[in-house]
Amino acid sequence: MQTATDVYAIPRELLDFRDSIRQIVVERIAPRAAEIDASGEYPWDVRRLLAEQDVLGLPFAEEYGGTGTGTLMLQMAVEEIAKACASSALILMIQELGTLPIALYGSDELKARVLPKCASGEWSPAFALSEPEAGSDPGAMRTTAVRDGDEWVINGAKNWITNSGIADFYVVFAVTDRERRRITAFVVEQDRPGLSIGKLEHKLGIKGSPTGSPVFDDVRVPHENVIGEVGRGLGVALGTLQRTRLGAAAQAVGIAQGATDYANAYAAERIAFGAPINELQAIQFKLADMETGTAAARELLYKACTLADRADPQAAKYSSMAKLFASDNAMKVTVEAVQVLGGYGYVTEYPVERMMRDAKITQIYEGTNEIQRVVIARAMRT
Repeated sequence: MQTATDVYAIPRELLDFRDSIRQIVVERIAPRAAEIDASGEYPWDVRRLLAEQDVLGLPFAEEYGGTGTGTLMLQMAVEEIAKACASSALILMIQELGTLPIALYGSDELKARVLPKCASGEWSPAFALSEPEAGSDPGAMRTTAVRDGDEWVINGAKNWITNSGIADFYVVFAVTDRERRRITAFVVEQDRPGLSIGKLEHKLGIKGSPTGSPVFDDVRVPHENVIGEVGRGLGVALGTLQRTRLGAAAQAVGIAQGATDYANAYAAERIAFGAPINELQAIQFKLADMETGTAAARELLYKACTLADRADPQAAKYSSMAKLFASDNAMKVTVEAVQVLGGYGYVTEYPVERMMRDAKITQIYEGTNEIQRVVIARAMRT
């Protein structure tokens, strides 16, 4: 299917890369999507495939072994994968989320130590910010880190952490100055004594991606594992999320387009009253709204990505708008896709019920849509 992106002024080499990813998705990932969802098991084969095809190198600069192709190319790839399997798209999304704090704020030594192993696909990260009582409000964080000579001792627990149990390291945010409510970011390797993984969540969707609760019991890390400046961890978190929420937007666009394409193809084949149901105006209007909403979401996403690549001051506002609009649209579109398929849309033999379940999380993670509206409104006042 041709899309509006074909007439964008996107370099030919990026479009060729996107097309190669699209082919990989159709041939290798789409046939696995239903099984990944049904089993709830992490798709190691998909991760290896993405590493072999340099897809996991998309978030990284060339000097660290990455592609150096920028935010727009990265999110185009997320979109393509999410059309078929949102859980697999999250592998690439977390590859950015868990490493961008280091890329943006880490020391040269930390970058050289961690980023090349992630760009090659050897290592996979996790981003550990949220806690049971500190989701949208990181100021309520209870995890602490206390300096002890050349080391920091971390105690506490996190919640809702993607890649729990399979990550090679965690970017952990902890309170280092309770009186002034100062937070610091650390790299914590998975084999550090005292680090354990609590329960894994049983989720509505995105079942092929483990979400759990890392626990830190007197976990010691060297001072060299501090990301950025001590006490400036909140800035590290917010600066990271400003960019990575584009991943949630791209995932939402992909889910919506996948659902629209499937519903459209189904409507062309399903016969009712002696003719395909796409000849019924009620179905035509649904499909038209689904396609239009998703095209609009893609336009906003690609503009936000371009602003991010240019380090434009408007990037933060546009990334929030893209995430807000794309995720709301994905939820709306997938509900309509189920309706187009009728009873078949409600059973697991067809993919749209999975797409509907997967779409919901895009309204919640990377900052809830309520938080995105706050960010947008604040930006409008400046």
